[in-house]
Amino acid sequence: MGQERKKTQRLEEAALRRLLEREQTGPEAVVLRLAWLEGLTREEIANLTWSQVSFLDGRLELPDRAVPLDPELRTMLWRLQEAHSEASPYVVLSARSRTPLRPESISRLARQALDRGGLAGVRLLDLRYDWILRQLETQDWPEAARLSGMEVASLQIRFSAGAGAERKSAGGRREPPADQIDEFKLWKVLQAERGTPAGLALWLAWQLGLQAREMTALIWDQIDWEGDRVRLPDREVVLSSTVRRLLEEERRSRAPSDDPHVLLTERSRRPIDLPRLSRMTRAALIRGGMERTALRDLRRNEGRDSGDALILQQALNAGAVSRGEVSRLLGLSKTAAYHRLRRLTERKRLVRVGGKYYLPGTVVPPERHLETVRAYLEREGFAYRQDVAALLHIQPKQCGLLLRHMVEAGQLLQRGQRYVLPGLAGERKAE
Repeated sequence: MGQERKKTQRLEEAALRRLLEREQTGPEAVVLRLAWLEGLTREEIANLTWSQVSFLDGRLELPDRAVPLDPELRTMLWRLQEAHSEASPYVVLSARSRTPLRPESISRLARQALDRGGLAGVRLLDLRYDWILRQLETQDWPEAARLSGMEVASLQIRFSAGAGAERKSAGGRREPPADQIDEFKLWKVLQAERGTPAGLALWLAWQLGLQAREMTALIWDQIDWEGDRVRLPDREVVLSSTVRRLLEEERRSRAPSDDPHVLLTERSRRPIDLPRLSRMTRAALIRGGMERTALRDLRRNEGRDSGDALILQQALNAGAVSRGEVSRLLGLSKTAAYHRLRRLTERKRLVRVGGKYYLPGTVVPPERHLETVRAYLEREGFAYRQDVAALLHIQPKQCGLLLRHMVEAGQLLQRGQRYVLPGLAGERKAE
C-alpha cells in the first residue's frame, strides 16, 4: 500500500476507525480527519482557516469548492475553535509553538500517527484518495469532481479502476436538470459579488446568455450604449437595465490607461483568461452554496427558457400574471417566482405594474402613468377609476391602488368617485 502501488484501492475502514478512536487530541487528530473524512490535500489542511469552517451550513468552504462537514469532525472542530481560535486564524497549529504547520510537517505528523496505528506505508494522500473512492460509490463523476476539486477526466484516469463495479453508475444519480437552479440563491450570489469581475461575469451569463469565450474577449467598443446592445461577432444581445448599470459603474471605475477588455483582474488589471474566469465564477457560486452549478449552466438553462415561455404565454392569455400564479404554474416558491419575474422585467420581456406583470406594449409603463393621467385630466377635467384603468390598460383593482397612491402623494384629488388635478381649474371642471 506504499509508494509503489499502481492502482488506487479502498483502505481498510475498520483499521482507520480504530486509529481515529486512538487519535482524539493534538494536530494529528485533526489532520487525519480532514484528509479521510473531508478529502483535503495537505496544502488545503495547512491553509485552512476558521473563516472557512461554516458550522451553520455544515461545510468547509474551500477556495474552489465546498465540502459537507462530517458530524464527528464538526464536533471536534467546534471544541477546538472554542479553545484555540483566538490564538490564530488557522485551524491546524503546532502543538508546541501554536503556529501554523507547513505542508511537509503535516505529512510527517500523519505518517507518524498512521505508523502508530499499524498502517505503515499508508500516506496522507491515500486518505484523500480513499475519501474520493467513497464519494464515487454514491456520486456521479461530475459531482465527485466538484467535491474533490479535480477535473472529471483526471478523476476518471486515476480512479476508474478503483471505483470499478462497486460504483454501478453512482446508484443512478444524475446531474440536476438546469431548471432546478435556485434563483433565490443565485440572486444572493449576484448581490454578494457585486462590483467583482466574477459577479459581472455571472450577470453576463445569466441575463445576456454570453459564453465564457465571449466574455473574456469582450471590449468596451462592443457596447452600444445608445442602442442598449452588446454587439458580438455573430449576433447582438439586448442589454438589461441591471447589466447596463453594472457595466456603466465598471466603465466609470476605469482609468484611461486601462486595458479595453471589460473583464480585468482586480489587482494587475489584465484581461481575464478562460481558466481564471472558470475558477473565479466557480468559487463565487460555491461561496453562495451553489456548488452544483457551473457558469455554463446559467446560460444553457433550457428549463428556465421553457418556464419563461410558459410565463409569457400566461401573461398573453390572461392579460397579466402575478407572482402567485407563476409559483403555481412552475411549482416554484414565491421567492423564486419573484426573482424569475424580476429577471424577465430586467430583460424588458415583462412590465411590472404593482403586483401584476404585463407584456410590453399591452400596458402603459409605470414611469409614464402620471403624465398619461395628467394629460387625460387636463383634456377631460375628471375621470372615474374605470376610465383610468382603460387608459393605462391595467386591471381595475390595480388601478384603485395606483389612484390611492397618487392621491396620497398629492398628485391627484378625489371628489367622491371622481379624480381631478389639484388646483381650482381642475376642481371647477369636475364640478
